[in-house]
Amino acid sequence: MELVQDVDKGFFPLDEELKLLPGELTPHGHENLVRLCGWMPFEKAAEMFAALQEIEVSPALSQRSSERAGAAYVDLQTKEVEYLECEMPDAPKGGDKLQMSADGAMVPLLHGQWGEVRTLVIGEVQPAVQEQGEWVVHTRNLSYFSRKMSAEEFTRLALVETQRRGIETADQVGALMDGSDWLQGLTDHHRPDAVRILDFPHAGDHISLIGEFLHGEGTPQTQEWINQRLHQLKHEGPTELLSEFHQLQEQYSQEKAVTGNLAYLEKRQAQMQYPIFQNQGWPIGSGIVESGNKLVVEVRLKGSGMHWADEHVNSMLAIRNILCSDRWKQEWPRIETQLRQQASQRRRELHQSRRDQRELTAQQMLPLISPGTIETLNSAPPELIQPDFPKQSKENPWRKFKYGRSLFQRTDLPKN
Repeated sequence: MELVQDVDKGFFPLDEELKLLPGELTPHGHENLVRLCGWMPFEKAAEMFAALQEIEVSPALSQRSSERAGAAYVDLQTKEVEYLECEMPDAPKGGDKLQMSADGAMVPLLHGQWGEVRTLVIGEVQPAVQEQGEWVVHTRNLSYFSRKMSAEEFTRLALVETQRRGIETADQVGALMDGSDWLQGLTDHHRPDAVRILDFPHAGDHISLIGEFLHGEGTPQTQEWINQRLHQLKHEGPTELLSEFHQLQEQYSQEKAVTGNLAYLEKRQAQMQYPIFQNQGWPIGSGIVESGNKLVVEVRLKGSGMHWADEHVNSMLAIRNILCSDRWKQEWPRIETQLRQQASQRRRELHQSRRDQRELTAQQMLPLISPGTIETLNSAPPELIQPDFPKQSKENPWRKFKYGRSLFQRTDLPKN
């Protein structure tokens, strides 16, 4: 009779004590590979890793490692938002003057599809400085939160970054955005009393469309007309400019180039008080989010020949956010811990699944043994139920040990 021991695959305890991650790389090697993948395509990252670490890895391994790490961080941030919503702890103290700006950028997906990635940028507004004869306001210490998801879900999950930066408790917050409705909802959710500023170049786009209708696209007369109105808007505010556009509306009441753009600007008149905003020390252009779209999203996810699976976009965005926010040293240890916990959970679930399957198999086999089988075996002659072991010499080591009971040992035989 063959004795089969009930064993299963396991995980060497020393691996957990050494805090190793799944796979063949050391924790330091794993970290470096993911970090490289955050800056460059997977194939280039594998080449660079081999040059720096003298370890050959495939582009596929580079991709899997970075996507798992990014997904772990997405999971961490999502759980953090759930905690914040449930426990509502006090927010950390924000800075004296913070700017928040958000916008969207398109990235290529598989099968010729495109998806919109939304990015929130938060930074500290610096005192105005004079550059080329004009006072200019810069925003420093920028951090990013990017996701490909609906505006509603993005607004909710952005809490993880607005809470960390202290948007709720900052003395002053300027929401410098374009005129999209979802951006106003984002501001309402995180800092409803923020100073709302319509991005000056965005307002200029709508003014330019009116000028092109009046004087033709790309003509010197058009450019002169636009420059005069933009200077007026920046230094005098929107009141007289909107009055002029109302007169144009009476003349061109059926032209959407006039009526549509006027309606857009008039609705946002309170957000175009640029002389007041500049006197208060606010920037009037949302350049930080425009550059953020390029730096965080497009540089890594919009390269030549790149097409992303929808489920992997947010993973790479999470890695990009950490890198571009200069928070790698703070966040990577959390990712490592999350990866180890996920691996441990997968092992437990796998082992439990195997045990459940064995138990189910045993239960399915029981009906195959008829009720009289054991009774028949117990009444059979001993030579029919004893295992037919090969004859061994007295010197054979196995003879030093007594056999255990046979599974179908006769009950009427005397006990030893």
